[in-house]
Amino acid sequence: MKAVSIDSDGNAYVENKATPAIEKPDDVLVKVAYSGVCGSDIPRIFAKGAHFYPITLGHEFSGKVVETGSNVENVTPGDSVACVPLLPCFHCEECQRGFYSLCKQYSFVGSRSHGGNAEYIVVNSNNVFKLPQNVSLLQGAFFEPITVGLHALLLAEGCENKHVVVIGAGTIGLLAIQCAKAMGAASITAIDINTNKIDLALQLGATHGHNSLTEPCEDIQKQMHDRRFNQLILETAGTPQTIELAINIAGPKAQIALVGTLHHDLTLSQTTFGLILRKELKIIGSWMNYSQSWPGKEWQLAANFFSNQQINLSPLIADIENPEKFAEKMMALKGKPMNGKLLMQTED
Repeated sequence: MKAVSIDSDGNAYVENKATPAIEKPDDVLVKVAYSGVCGSDIPRIFAKGAHFYPITLGHEFSGKVVETGSNVENVTPGDSVACVPLLPCFHCEECQRGFYSLCKQYSFVGSRSHGGNAEYIVVNSNNVFKLPQNVSLLQGAFFEPITVGLHALLLAEGCENKHVVVIGAGTIGLLAIQCAKAMGAASITAIDINTNKIDLALQLGATHGHNSLTEPCEDIQKQMHDRRFNQLILETAGTPQTIELAINIAGPKAQIALVGTLHHDLTLSQTTFGLILRKELKIIGSWMNYSQSWPGKEWQLAANFFSNQQINLSPLIADIENPEKFAEKMMALKGKPMNGKLLMQTED
């Protein structure tokens, strides 16, 4: 089979590997259909951030079940599935409480083991989510990123009738905007530094948009004055500047869900920190995308939204390529922002 591998020097290349085989009773062999590049893959490719090399990345993928081990009951050959990349231990105290994202003894497809940037993959039966019949395999490749935003929304106890603010209109942010709309948000404000992304957010359900590169924080806050109560802010960009922005623009008693992963140290001034106290803000840390019952309500909500045609993926997709072109375009991401999802499609 073909697989796109990454070496320790940051090179992506296609190699021919043996098709993996079922070895354990809980194994599932999947023929991959689509596999996407996540922002978290970039340091694994270009900054020696993977756990081992060479590695086949890919934790946002979908495919068809080819074969199952003797203990597998949740899927059968021919089923369409999405990848559930986390594999918690299910035995530690965190897992026993349903805190699967907090398990310290976990494995992860496409990071701690080879991933879906290949024609076939063998995973544990807990790493697949059966897709409804009216959900496509292309939609299935977006279950992992959409559930990241849904996890934050659920940690905030939903967003119905809330004034939702999404800072960062990348893939996670744009999916979260569509989820917030489907979940009954009173208004949705998109904030980014890219005008095109703000325009796209408005097309996909945001009711207001602001460019934090050209609009001073004070002006954004003033324009949000009538939406300052019952406010939920999702910070998805993962930069010190956007976290500080979230605190500064937040209304009284607002919820701030921190979704984006920081790659630089965060330093808050005394004044900015004081706003957390003076506004009585509720800061919510959001990590991954799982809850009870495994893999969680997030995944069922994603299935419902896709089944009901409430999520528009077309504007989020930059390219869908075969393995060779996919490897080339993956290499071209070095030092550049990701403008849309790059996906690999295997040959029929």
